[in-house]
Amino acid sequence: MNAVLAILIVIATFFFMEFMAWFTHKYVMHGFMWYFHKDHHQKEPGFFEKNDVFFLIFAVPSWLFTMFGMMHGYDWKLFVGIGIFVYGVCYFLVHDVLIHQRFKWFRGIKNPYFNALRKGHNAHHKHKGKKDGESFGMLVVPWEFFKDAYQRHKKKRAKVA
Repeated sequence: MNAVLAILIVIATFFFMEFMAWFTHKYVMHGFMWYFHKDHHQKEPGFFEKNDVFFLIFAVPSWLFTMFGMMHGYDWKLFVGIGIFVYGVCYFLVHDVLIHQRFKWFRGIKNPYFNALRKGHNAHHKHKGKKDGESFGMLVVPWEFFKDAYQRHKKKRAKVA
């Protein structure tokens, strides 16, 4: 397969996964699989959550696409699997590490984009119930959160200067 086409498939899959994450979060996690997602909104003791099962729900298609793509001569399926995998890594780093800080790796990041992601996710988490909610995306959140984060960042920089 052409390298440019392979890269385009990975990138397209990555962006498609943002839509899939939003759709799954809004209609599956806050729908018929609320049982697994509930402890993510209503914190229970312990490091692991039932919500962590969604890692497997997204990891299995990535693995299958990768495996079948390799079995069929490194065709398009391999690059779809890689795109899902790359999105999963980003999801883990942004959601579990940066936002929820389940791992203490990226503490004190001052970037307005990451602050907007945090703010959007916190707005989502202020709702404790199954049917309430807003800002279901991971990398894309409502524009108002970006504007607010950028304004705060500008004010902090102006104070320092």
